Amino acid sequence: MQIISTILPIFFVIFLGWAGRKKRFIPDGFIGPANQLVYYIAIPAMIFGAVAKASFYEAFNPVILAVTLFTIFMISALSWAMANALKIPTRTKGTFIQTTFHGNLEYVGLAVVFYSLGDSGLAAAGIFAGFIMIFQNILAVFVLEFHGTDRNQRDNILMTNAQRIIGHPVILSAVSGIVFSIFKIPIPLIVERTLDILSGMALPLALLLIGASLSFKLIRTNLSSVLGASLFKLILMPGLGLVLFQFFEIPQNEFRPVFILLCSPTATLAYVMAREMNGNAEFAVAAISACTMLSAITFTLWLHFLS
Repeated sequence: MQIISTILPIFFVIFLGWAGRKKRFIPDGFIGPANQLVYYIAIPAMIFGAVAKASFYEAFNPVILAVTLFTIFMISALSWAMANALKIPTRTKGTFIQTTFHGNLEYVGLAVVFYSLGDSGLAAAGIFAGFIMIFQNILAVFVLEFHGTDRNQRDNILMTNAQRIIGHPVILSAVSGIVFSIFKIPIPLIVERTLDILSGMALPLALLLIGASLSFKLIRTNLSSVLGASLFKLILMPGLGLVLFQFFEIPQNEFRPVFILLCSPTATLAYVMAREMNGNAEFAVAAISACTMLSAITFTLWLHFLS
């Protein structure tokens, strides 16, 4: 019951975002600016504040990071093999592979971590999230570049995505927070309270925006491939990660925040990257929508299994 009471409110807010856009309480003109506010200010403030106040050496475990990155890589390799076996069209293949491993850490994963594990869990997850996001973004660029990009445009697109990774606000906030944590740099009280205020709006607004972006129509037109991508992202990735965490005898209280990140649905950034790198943007939207909705069930099942 405690797990359900943690997960359901998160997805009720997502549903409110979908209903709000359907009823035009959330107009199309609001979504873009609100997303920029969350993406560039609110979530980075939340991540920086949580990580900077944490003890880096207590929260960080290199074995957990290695297992997590290996899990992401293996899922990308398995989905690549599956896409080839099913003879998925070239333009869709890169997008399909990307949606199987590119997790929505900042909008959904961290929300579940925070509401289930509190500030300490958020701090640990924030430290690992920076490394994970760098890795999965580089992997996504490679996959999409290999399958979709016109060779004449390749250099420009790779440079654009390299700049996006380096300048990613969540990555920058996590890295900055890690520096403050390692060197135990104090945060002035005024700055800390400002971060707390900004952090308070980060997750609710992010969840509303996720809901407002859902598309049921595109799911129906790509149903079989979307369900395949969801299987990889929501079942196989957490399952493989859990097996490896247990194989290396890592205590559950240490790997739980990162395990929740592995359970995250497909990232909304997958759509942006598919659109820019000649992938199948419509399939990306369908996979993001289906994964997000199905993750309400899989988050509950995985957390129940751990408990």
